[in-house]
Amino acid sequence: MGEIVKVGLAQIRSSVNKDENNEQIIQMVKKAAGQKVDILVFPEAAQISFEAALKDEAEPLDGPFATLIRSYAVKYDMMIVAGMFEPANDGRIRNKLIITGKNTEATYQKVHLYDAFGSRESDLVEAGRDSLVLDTVFGKIGFAICYDLRFAYQFSAMGKKGAKLIIVPASWGAGPGKAEQWDLLVRARAADSEAWLIACDQAWQPPKGTAPLGIGQSSIVDPTGSVRARLASEADLLAFDIDLGKVEAIRALIPIL
Repeated sequence: MGEIVKVGLAQIRSSVNKDENNEQIIQMVKKAAGQKVDILVFPEAAQISFEAALKDEAEPLDGPFATLIRSYAVKYDMMIVAGMFEPANDGRIRNKLIITGKNTEATYQKVHLYDAFGSRESDLVEAGRDSLVLDTVFGKIGFAICYDLRFAYQFSAMGKKGAKLIIVPASWGAGPGKAEQWDLLVRARAADSEAWLIACDQAWQPPKGTAPLGIGQSSIVDPTGSVRARLASEADLLAFDIDLGKVEAIRALIPIL
């Protein structure tokens, strides 16, 4: 395919109600299809928010949520990336992305768990072991989740593996300085990897304890670290054409990988 790809950031506001979350997802997919989006990205925890009893709500990869995502990817001929929780073998769960559509079927398991700012994700969640770069019809795409953003090596490694686009769903925790950190990190990781970075966060909602529920500000960042488009705090869809051909030019100009 060509070097221009239309990406969509579906900044939803997940709750503890799966039916409501699914309806938000369906409406966003339909809206994105109307704008001819090629790759549609939902946040981390799109299936259900972090305030839920996640052990009880986690689903297998052939369960209702993943089946819904696959069916809409096929129906509207797009790649869809969405965050979900899968049962693990030790009584914990896995924080995963389902990546489906456009001849792609894969998952990514969050490597770096959110043991910070009073949260202990590792008490409940089994960490992944490996980063992920996929060969797709759009070229090589890398994947990360939320707290992974704080680990530069993961992103430079994906750049070295040839990823021209890195997709980062998130459910970013609110708090003093957190919006500024989000802005800094999405820009820095794009520059580290010299790749387009699309970071889709949950829409803002009032904080509840230490659960990271989202601040909005989903962003599209180019390979130089410049923000090209960004949403505000409310639920919304952002569709944007990215030029993957720009990546090789930047890497030739600034050979850091």
